[in-house]
Amino acid sequence: MIPLSYFVILLISLVISYGLKLWFTQLQKFDAINHRSVHQTKATKTGGIAVFLSLFLFSLYYYFQSVQIFDFSLLIPLGIMFMVGVYDDFYNADFKLKFFLQIIVAKILIDQGFVIDNFHGVLGLQEIPRLASQIFTVFVFLVIVNAFNFIDGIDGLAITEAIKVIVLVEFFSLQSTPLFSLGMITALSLLPLYYFNFKKDYKVFLGDAGSLFLGTLIASYLFYVLGSEYTLKPDFSANKPLLTMSLIAYPLVDLLRVFIIRIRNKKSPFSPDQNHLHHLLIKKGYPHFVIVLIILILSLIFLLLPFGV
Repeated sequence: MIPLSYFVILLISLVISYGLKLWFTQLQKFDAINHRSVHQTKATKTGGIAVFLSLFLFSLYYYFQSVQIFDFSLLIPLGIMFMVGVYDDFYNADFKLKFFLQIIVAKILIDQGFVIDNFHGVLGLQEIPRLASQIFTVFVFLVIVNAFNFIDGIDGLAITEAIKVIVLVEFFSLQSTPLFSLGMITALSLLPLYYFNFKKDYKVFLGDAGSLFLGTLIASYLFYVLGSEYTLKPDFSANKPLLTMSLIAYPLVDLLRVFIIRIRNKKSPFSPDQNHLHHLLIKKGYPHFVIVLIILILSLIFLLLPFGV
């Protein structure tokens, strides 16, 4: 992609984000405020819709120009998870239905070559049988997607985590990955949401449409990192499984912690509450942008572990 394309992506995302916000505001379609909400102002859950539409329209342009800037077949699993999120945002889908559709999407990604078939020495294992690799890949996909869905509880957190993973995976790579254009389009489409996310009134939230879409994209990125085609730069020698876990350390730790608390309280692991780590920081009085900054800094420090620093 030419540099001008980056500006075009930003502009498209900005226009769509603003347009959707106005439309949903006129329709009075706001996120419900309840006892679990961390906001007390009107907000639309249209951020994820804006990001996916920006990606789709930009991809459509290149498709009709017969230029394949990335594997367009990836829009199928990404699109399915996006639609699941849209439905969940407005009709509160049953978690069993979401779980079932997530498994289907995981299988689609596996068939597209995104599969964990090598443990790279973890637990003394290298290559694993195909059936075992598929089952394990589905499990890891479910963990990653739901972990990203869980952290979308305060302004800017899920956006920052997604951009961080995309940028760092490309930065550590010896050469641009096949996901580079897809990742950059998504990252640039997310940037306008910082403005709408942190506004004091009439905010725009990412919504499940956005968090499930981003979780699927990040899972695809991490599966690629664990594959044989991904090569780290000579200056960044690290164990791949440890690197991938470090890249999403906060979502993983938060997911595990919340699941343990809910099970101890004899509740469903998927029952929403305010026991997330970012909720605890909110209760201590920290502003959302400070919490996001704290988590980002801690995540980057934790990322030093795979490199033996």
